[in-house]
Amino acid sequence: MEGLLHNPYFATAAFFAVTGLAIVLFLTIFEMVTRYKVWTELQRGNVAVAMATGGKIFGIANVFRFSIQQHDSIGQVLLWGTFGFFLLLVSYFIFEFMTPGYRIDEEIAKGNKAIGFIALTISVGFSYIIGASLIR
Repeated sequence: MEGLLHNPYFATAAFFAVTGLAIVLFLTIFEMVTRYKVWTELQRGNVAVAMATGGKIFGIANVFRFSIQQHDSIGQVLLWGTFGFFLLLVSYFIFEFMTPGYRIDEEIAKGNKAIGFIALTISVGFSYIIGASLIR
């Protein structure tokens, strides 16, 4: 398998597939920890949920981008990408903890675009910090 990763076409397809599956899995985990139903809210046109979810997607993809750049094997990419995802998840809980006056999930579910945008920015910002920290 490792020899196949030297073929740029195979490597691109493999990393695309692995990252795509990881995004689906990790979004499912995010769905389980939020108090709102992402896909129901998106169907209703909730822009705050769209921003928060878009930030999560970008954050996960960005962590995997860094992981792919830093590691040569799919196993290492998955290991570090998963570790990075859990750090993103922690950053989401810290955001919730740092706002004791209201619940982030409830505000996003109500369509509060300001909170949705901050959630997006936290996911994107931390994805760069986490990604830059992924070492060989």
